[in-house]
Amino acid sequence: MTPLRSSFSPRRVLGVSVAAALAAAGLVAPPALAGDPAAGGSGGPVEIALPEPTGDHDIGTVELHLVDEDRPDPWDDQGRPREIMANVWYPAEHVRGVPRAPYLSAGVADHLDRTSASVGIDPGDVDFAGALSHAGVRAPVARGLRGAPVVVYSPGGGMSRAMGTTLVEELAGSGYIVVTVDHTYQAPVQLPDRFEPPAPRPDYAQVVSERVADLRFVLDRLADAAGGGVRDAAGRGLPRGLGGAMDLSRTAMFGHSAGGFATAEAMLADPRIRAGINMDGDMSPNYALETDVRGTDRPFMLMGAGSNGDGDPHDLDHGLGWRGFTDRSTGWKRAPYLPAGEHMGFTDFQVVLPGIGRSLDLDEEAVAAAIGTADPERSLAAQRAYTTAFFDLHLRGEPTDLFDGPSPDHPGWEFRS
Repeated sequence: MTPLRSSFSPRRVLGVSVAAALAAAGLVAPPALAGDPAAGGSGGPVEIALPEPTGDHDIGTVELHLVDEDRPDPWDDQGRPREIMANVWYPAEHVRGVPRAPYLSAGVADHLDRTSASVGIDPGDVDFAGALSHAGVRAPVARGLRGAPVVVYSPGGGMSRAMGTTLVEELAGSGYIVVTVDHTYQAPVQLPDRFEPPAPRPDYAQVVSERVADLRFVLDRLADAAGGGVRDAAGRGLPRGLGGAMDLSRTAMFGHSAGGFATAEAMLADPRIRAGINMDGDMSPNYALETDVRGTDRPFMLMGAGSNGDGDPHDLDHGLGWRGFTDRSTGWKRAPYLPAGEHMGFTDFQVVLPGIGRSLDLDEEAVAAAIGTADPERSLAAQRAYTTAFFDLHLRGEPTDLFDGPSPDHPGWEFRS
């Protein structure tokens, strides 16, 4: 697949699929998610193993199938209403025997297994379907959980909501209720009755608009849940006590790439969102609803990495639309930048791609072009620290000096202003 070309970096294009994004980095499919190097020489498939979260809580999760009956899906050729798959992640009690949730849905795992040959991964080389998260399926809510802030996550264009699991689990283990959202026809999505791949060549302005509508619809359903009334399309509710544990007066969002762009747009459209993070997502005026002409009066962080594809750093001055949005914003703002990183490093690819690359002998240059050359564990530790500290500061009022400038705990990161 040939990545889109325009006046801005193809790897940060709002609607670029995972395949196109990795093609721009020398990879043309999104297979290499994780790896256990020890599994590579055993004759069996490479196992996917996500890093452990470091928070104080065990984690639970529940999947929901949400249907917006008032909104026809613009990409559905049968005229069905907009369908959204989401997961709610939350602090949970430790209970033996609760099964761990799959990392990937069956359809997404199969999709990755079938689209991996272009980088030398044949079907069956990687155990996509057997990978597990660290969350218990519908695990009991942590005793005494009350007033928990809520954070919504939107993935990059063409990417499953599962690709942010390493950050999402960290937040849930730190006491947040986190909702991850799939944007149907903008990514491979497993619905209850079918699997839907990304729609070919969507209109990107419409992609932004529908993402914002998706996120606001999810906020509406969370409000129903807080009142005890939420049920998904299959009649499934939340685990006992979870709805009442949410404090929706302290709601924030974050996202990678297109999800970061959508976070900014959703904040400008919806005052319920108190703070937001855009992880390396360009905000093109060609597709913007509000960010090209408005800033925000609420806290916002722009996290950049590596190159913009034109030889310049993808930082505050070179991320498309970033400087104008920041200059118009009157709220708290910061712009951490990792020169040794790259676009896909803000996803689970950062820590798991190197492992599978060692196991299956992937092209080291291609891997570096996708996720950069930063130490993967340190990069993830910094992302977890910055993300958690940002939400702790703006949703919990917990002071921090982490954003005062570069930290010796997270070498290689710079702050742009």
